[in-house]
Amino acid sequence: MHFETRCVHTGVDKDSTFLSATTPIYPTSTFRWDDLNGHRGFDYTRSGNPTRRALEENLAALEGGIDCRATCTGMSAITATMHLFKPGDHIIAGHDIYGGTWRLFASLFTDMGLKFSFVDMSNPENIRQAATPATKCVWIETPSNPLLNIVDIAAVVKVAQEIKAITIADNTFLSPYLQRPFDFGVDVVVHSTTKYLNGHSDVVGGCVISREKPHAERIGYVVNALGLACSPFDAWLVLRGVKTLGPRMEAHQRGAQALAEFLATHPQVAKVYYPGLKSHPHHELAKRQQKGFGAMLSIDVKGGRPVVEKLLAKLQLFQLAESLGGVESLIEYPDSMSHASMTEDARRAAGISEQTVRISVGIEHPNDLIADFKQAFSG
Repeated sequence: MHFETRCVHTGVDKDSTFLSATTPIYPTSTFRWDDLNGHRGFDYTRSGNPTRRALEENLAALEGGIDCRATCTGMSAITATMHLFKPGDHIIAGHDIYGGTWRLFASLFTDMGLKFSFVDMSNPENIRQAATPATKCVWIETPSNPLLNIVDIAAVVKVAQEIKAITIADNTFLSPYLQRPFDFGVDVVVHSTTKYLNGHSDVVGGCVISREKPHAERIGYVVNALGLACSPFDAWLVLRGVKTLGPRMEAHQRGAQALAEFLATHPQVAKVYYPGLKSHPHHELAKRQQKGFGAMLSIDVKGGRPVVEKLLAKLQLFQLAESLGGVESLIEYPDSMSHASMTEDARRAAGISEQTVRISVGIEHPNDLIADFKQAFSG
């Protein structure tokens, strides 16, 4: 089946009693056993739930993995993957990753004995130079958050295999509709399902999808043991949202491309970060490894924070809020919002400045989004 068809039909046909056209919600915390020798596949919802399992089947099919575990947040998905490693192990990640991921790595898991190096992953050779005998993982985030740098997945996987490390890719910014890291040899894929997979800004969740059985078994054990699984209702919301993933992503991209092209010519914009622009340094790479350019973009506004504050106050369609991937357009200021958990030195090293604004383009008509920026800049 084609991707859009799998979105609609995988994990749905679960109701043999009434033949419901949508997957039922099973809110129960516990399930009866037939006898002391067995049950019907589920015993306790922390360990497994029919609604959550339906979502996991769907997402595994969309990414092309063998198994998936749906978690209560995107950060819990990342937390689960870090339990593939032990104290003393070394992980290499990009220097311009999401602020919450940076905080988790640089603080909590560093305190627990893991070691991290943050490098510019636009050049895979930097990974090789940062590697040590203890390196066990290369963490890939592409496009990067918030500056939309593109990592050459195949090249990074090649280096990781040479140094005998696994690769984990955060595919949140594009979703499996636009990018499938397993096709390039990645071992594990994570998502914040809060974003494009759900698409309606009404749930928080995450998932971990594995390509190999040992990783799948370990992640399943960790999610159960740590109590990281998402609730049945949240799983149902994501499963509902993912049905429209394909058409939503096309609408998102249409608006993002139009807005990026407009902003690239605006006199008050110093720079636009969007891989769909031919001026983007990784435009050709994005064309090779992605089906499309996505709906996230960032800009540097001339005049810095004072001008940014005026712009944000005057925009009407773009809501000033963190998160991304919903049907409504959002705008935020990484320096004090999504990436505030990074140190200022780390933000500046990543290229995030007081001029930087991140935009999540929704599915509104592109002309209306452009008009909103025109009036906000002219006021």
